[in-house]
Amino acid sequence: MSAPVPFRATVVGGGIAGLSCAARLQELARERGFGLELTLLEAAPRAGGVILTERADGFLIEGGPDCFISEKPWAVDLCRRLGLGDQILGTNPDCRRSFVLQGRRLHPIPEGYQLIAPSRFLPFATTPILSPLGKLRAACDLVLPRGPEAPDESLASFVRRRFGTEVLERMAQPLLAGIYNADPERLSLRATMPRFLEMERDHRSVILALLRARRKTGGRHKGVSGARYSLFVTLRDGLQTLVDRLVAALPPGSLRLGVRAAGVTRGAGGESGAAAAAGWIVTTDKGERIGSDAVVIAMPAHAASPLACGIDAGLARALGTIPYGTSVTVSLGYRDSDLPRLVDGFGFVVPRSEGRPLIACSFSSTKFEGRAPAGTALLRTFLGGPATERMTPEALERSVRDQLRDILGVTAAPLVARSHVWARAMAQYEVGHLERVADIERTLVGLPGLALAGNGLNGVGIPDCVHSG
Repeated sequence: MSAPVPFRATVVGGGIAGLSCAARLQELARERGFGLELTLLEAAPRAGGVILTERADGFLIEGGPDCFISEKPWAVDLCRRLGLGDQILGTNPDCRRSFVLQGRRLHPIPEGYQLIAPSRFLPFATTPILSPLGKLRAACDLVLPRGPEAPDESLASFVRRRFGTEVLERMAQPLLAGIYNADPERLSLRATMPRFLEMERDHRSVILALLRARRKTGGRHKGVSGARYSLFVTLRDGLQTLVDRLVAALPPGSLRLGVRAAGVTRGAGGESGAAAAAGWIVTTDKGERIGSDAVVIAMPAHAASPLACGIDAGLARALGTIPYGTSVTVSLGYRDSDLPRLVDGFGFVVPRSEGRPLIACSFSSTKFEGRAPAGTALLRTFLGGPATERMTPEALERSVRDQLRDILGVTAAPLVARSHVWARAMAQYEVGHLERVADIERTLVGLPGLALAGNGLNGVGIPDCVHSG
């Protein structure tokens, strides 16, 4: 009696979405008792995509994301299933606030302020970030009617409509840039921050919705400003730990590094060997043809688009229209004594109106323990603008040091410096994104055995990418 034919699955892309997909396929194979022949192709010499942890002179430096949100459970659940539950580390509970730069002054974000709107009156009324007229305009949200029904709206339009231009430019834009590094005039409200639209729909006023939610929680988030920092977690030994654990769990020989997928097509018969009778054929840059019962393309949308050309021209075009931004970070380690103006918080954001290349600065060693040796501090800065994408590591470091000298009075040379540039890595969900995603998903219904994963469609953070895989 012949052995059952294993299910052949090929995952294209070895970032967190592709690795999560491979892990789930193995779980399903064990749970349902079927054989699995898994192939994971990754063009780079390492798996993990933008997740990269480095150690230098006792500093723990994240080259890509440095944390993820626990409110979306998929990444936390994956860590626990992999035996990494004891690695999950929350933010420092004593310093959960951030600052906004104005001129050369850092002003604390008002306690209870949540990205675009306040949930507490007194801290918002007394903040120096906004003028009296700006605060009065923001308070108009309490009496404004619901907005008109529309297929979509930009984040900037929504904030301007509910709270005014000053709140948009001085507070919402820099805080949103720290998450998306994108222009709020172009970002889709429905695709990025739908909860605020739901607040307007259900409560009419966003501020009233936040006040009511705060009363329900008993004010448990008191002392928090900016983001909901209590929800952010990381891994004690760095996020690379998650990648390493996923890679170690792969079947021997299934991960093929340095192999790029050149095309994906439907199986057409007439093949020999492993590609015979396959539903899908993945062609590599080395000329190999891999037959599969199912293919998951777990790549940025712009990278998936060329692979879809041989499947469906409309699908390829739709994927190619999803814009991506580049992430540029520079991490610098200093002695505590070299930081004369380090404030008591997790960092600061910089409004675009300040005209600086710096978008934000995170005090990594304040935010999470174990990021710097005793007596030192680790700062992680974010830069924007096309010019920064083309700069050398040395030029990036000089630019950041100039900014930190001007803002924090830091004149000493850093103990360690690391820069990371991830070209076209951050999907930007512009107005109309959800309609585009709906079109893509309708096309996929007619392509059984083909799936897409990654940050291009339904979420840009680690939990969303894990869930998509």
